[in-house]
Amino acid sequence: MEEHDQRLQRLEKLTALRVNDMDPYLIEKYERTHSVMEILDGFDQLEGQTVSVAGRVLQPRIMGKAAFCNLKDESGMIQLYIRRDEVGDESYKLFKDTDIGDIVGVRGKVFKTRTGEISLHLTEFTLLAKCLRVLPIGKEKDGTHFSSMTDVEQRHRMRYVDLLVNPEAREIVLKRCKVVQAMRRFLDGKGFLEMETPVLQQEAGGAAARPFKTHHNALDYDFKLRISLELYLKRLVVAGFEKVYEIGRVFRNEGISTRHNPEFTLMELYQAYVNLEDVMDLVEEMYAFICIQVNGSPTITHVTSKGEELVDFYARPWRRIPMLEGIEKYAGVKPEEFETLETAKSAARRVGIQDEHEHTIGGIIEKLHERFTQPNLIQPTFITDFPLDTSPLAKKRPDNPSLTRRFEIYVAGQELGNAFSEINDPLDQRERFEQQIQQREDGNDEAHPMDEDYIRALEYGMPPTGGLGVGVDRLAALLTGAPSLREVILFPLLRPEK
Repeated sequence: MEEHDQRLQRLEKLTALRVNDMDPYLIEKYERTHSVMEILDGFDQLEGQTVSVAGRVLQPRIMGKAAFCNLKDESGMIQLYIRRDEVGDESYKLFKDTDIGDIVGVRGKVFKTRTGEISLHLTEFTLLAKCLRVLPIGKEKDGTHFSSMTDVEQRHRMRYVDLLVNPEAREIVLKRCKVVQAMRRFLDGKGFLEMETPVLQQEAGGAAARPFKTHHNALDYDFKLRISLELYLKRLVVAGFEKVYEIGRVFRNEGISTRHNPEFTLMELYQAYVNLEDVMDLVEEMYAFICIQVNGSPTITHVTSKGEELVDFYARPWRRIPMLEGIEKYAGVKPEEFETLETAKSAARRVGIQDEHEHTIGGIIEKLHERFTQPNLIQPTFITDFPLDTSPLAKKRPDNPSLTRRFEIYVAGQELGNAFSEINDPLDQRERFEQQIQQREDGNDEAHPMDEDYIRALEYGMPPTGGLGVGVDRLAALLTGAPSLREVILFPLLRPEK
């Protein structure tokens, strides 16, 4: 039967129920005594007792005056057994007319069948909601079910169905929840305070990205959606909060790929009176803690073109490589080739990078790093000493002011975090913002804007501070083995449906 015809048939069943004053949507509540898993795990104590559960119907099997089906709730699945002479004709007919996916509440005694399957012998059956559309479920020869929703875009567009019928997708989402829970537990245990900062901002700063814009009618002002959590959290450090963090959504008006989504979750933390090396210690401890909480071990298996490699978060200290040193090793470009913009462009062209629109030496350095060094960073690694002109919020290295006290975290060839010894000199910060404005005038529309209020905050005094930003979705994708960020984002951004 075609899906359209099945939907019409189900609508007819719903109409008949309403005619007979049995509209399931009028029911507001159903009292459950147990979840399915509680019944399965507690069978020895519950055998022979009457319990009530609720969930979706799967695999109805009608055999004359008796019938079986499976009921699935969030925790698991259990078999139901019902007899017409025990529940009456009306309830039995309601059961027989139930479709796969309908949501029901049941009451019955816990028992075990002759084949040893824990089941419920029903005394009461209540339809709670009708599933009017056919669930995309296939059936194996052994009777087990699988998701027949194979189109990736359809899966992501209809996530509510994908997560309902696809156990692999559901497991990834559950592990992602564990990543956030573990991160929050770790930081709370270290004495950090979780804060909430504005999403609507006059100046969207803290990162190199184009913001989304929105208009506030009452104020008649165009605000921007935040691209980072940084500048407001550091205002809180100025305010005297010495250890703060936030886990929140940020928005960047950029392309969509397996590693980028315009809306994503970021964790940022700031701690007063610590430096970059202290933040490295925190990162090493936190990532191992999260991995253990999510996967039960501080290691994961990463598949490369050369085979599988065991990635170990617990092997401390992590490798630390200055960015120019990595470029020399993997691209063959020496640090002295970045003396001027022209020599940097020439070196980039020599190794196959043609980008005449890049207007800064730092931008060229980072492109070389991404192309040549990054793919080789499989074990947890800190890349340090970023160029000054791509790091407008990081302190300068005292011995080399063209480089900064900044690192990024790399694991399995992916960037998984960004950290600074933060600028707390308001005069230096103003000069950096002015340099960014010049870059914007030269065509870099992702350059950092001037934020006068943030500079004013720094003028009231901010202590030496270490900061860290972590893309939660990327970290979750790595720890769950998800091939794309879209698998760990509940509802990824897609083109409007035609």
